[in-house]
Amino acid sequence: MTKLQKPPFAYMGGQLVEWDKANVHIGAEALIRGISVFEGIKGYWRHDNSAMGLSLGFDEFKGACELLVRKLRAEDRDLWLRTTLMAVEGNWGEDTVSDLVITCYHQDKKRPARLDVGFSTWQRPLDTGLPARIKSPANYQMGRLARIEGRRQGYSDMIFLNPWGRVAEATGSCVIMVRGGRAVTPPPSEGCLESITVNIIEALCGTLGIPFERRPIDRTELMVADEICLVGTLMELGVVRRIQDRDLPSVAPVLDRIADSFWGAVRGRAAHPSVRLTDV
Repeated sequence: MTKLQKPPFAYMGGQLVEWDKANVHIGAEALIRGISVFEGIKGYWRHDNSAMGLSLGFDEFKGACELLVRKLRAEDRDLWLRTTLMAVEGNWGEDTVSDLVITCYHQDKKRPARLDVGFSTWQRPLDTGLPARIKSPANYQMGRLARIEGRRQGYSDMIFLNPWGRVAEATGSCVIMVRGGRAVTPPPSEGCLESITVNIIEALCGTLGIPFERRPIDRTELMVADEICLVGTLMELGVVRRIQDRDLPSVAPVLDRIADSFWGAVRGRAAHPSVRLTDV
């Protein structure tokens, strides 16, 4: 698990720093008011072990990520980078000074185990309260509470409903279900993140000839779905084997096809225009 890892280096203040010296001042806005936004980037070993694939943006950001990847990459293990832009100076939005902090963790090079999930009693807030589109740590406090709730019930993840009782997302991933051969996911207006991984899966479905739809999903509809998965940069594509008190079929033919295409694309075995890879 990433939470148990203590990498030797992080990126902070424009350079690599030793993990124990990557500190935030007690007066930083990021500490006092949780002012930061973050994103996850996955580093995959390619199928021939020749390089890692990273989906990156501007040159400075790209260079910082590559610097840390080269320092920490390990044979036959994937990487997950947590890139955080956090406010270190300022007060209530005035004279804000930010710093880019990048941490990097190892993951086993294997597909996620099948998941047992439940419905949380906690709700995803309205867009006027805490917008899911803002990928801020403040948005994940609800996820922390739901995970604690789920562990007590034996679930590895929990699904949030929105204020209208419809499916929003899981604690750190989006939800996709399959009904009648069609993949369906809630739109961002239902209270879920605008997910890069969901966009990739939609594009893969287009290539595979699998219908893909974004529309509201009722709780009861999810309970009668043929297949369900959770998707995200860190989760990747985790197939659900049990939802609440219902066991799903042991075979997930549609999601397994999508997963095969996904893993082929991110590891460079079968290139797809929706997955941009940068060799490091």
